Amino acid sequence: MTLRGAELILCEDTRVTAPLLARHGISAPLQPLHDHNEAREVPRLVERLLGGARIALVSDAGTPLVSDPGYRLARAAIEAGAPVSAVPGPNAAVMALTLSGLPPQPFLFMGFLPPRAGARAEAIGRLRAAEAAGLAATLVFFEAPHRLAECLAALAEGFGSRPAAVARELTKRFEEVRRASLPDLAAHYAAQAPRGEIVVVVGPAPEATGGADEVEDRLRAALAAGQSLRDAAAMVATATGLPRRQVYARALELGREEG
Repeated sequence: MTLRGAELILCEDTRVTAPLLARHGISAPLQPLHDHNEAREVPRLVERLLGGARIALVSDAGTPLVSDPGYRLARAAIEAGAPVSAVPGPNAAVMALTLSGLPPQPFLFMGFLPPRAGARAEAIGRLRAAEAAGLAATLVFFEAPHRLAECLAALAEGFGSRPAAVARELTKRFEEVRRASLPDLAAHYAAQAPRGEIVVVVGPAPEATGGADEVEDRLRAALAAGQSLRDAAAMVATATGLPRRQVYARALELGREEG
């Protein structure tokens, strides 16, 4: 109904969307919208929306805006006061989470890790610092098949032998979910190159068992990750259940020591 009533349908690739519309007898004009032209096209599209035009946005697979084009347009339309709605559809991140066998909540969707090794290691290091400061969530990543083995190796180096899952080609003919430790998954996909759309799910950090030094270790990790004293104290207080004033006082002491 949404596509039949649209005056214009925006898509990532007309070669992908056109056959879908043809099968359903939908003849609305198609226009590509992707990372390379979205910033340029947004003002004109918002102007049309404000004029009453009905414009639909579809992605090649999954949910638009979730690691797909459309965020700039949606944000601009909302800021301009144009009506924006959504039709629920498949989401690989949530489906992989439900099939992983790992704790489903809370979870943190990270999109794609940086493709370069150094930047990827830094991103994983920031996550480890956040976990040291109290973050306890299942982590969900998208990854390209040709980078999966090195991504899993980097995750194994950063998080150790943590339980994880690799979900591939979800809802398609060759759907596969492989569950194992990060090192085992890294070894498997280093030997067998995968194909298709991939989601990596990593289990949450194990509960800390530290004693008297736990608060200080968490604070140092949060501060090293770039958190302010106030934010670091708030995160650690939430994670440990200690009074915020008490943790903030210790954070001040650490700040003076580091200074």
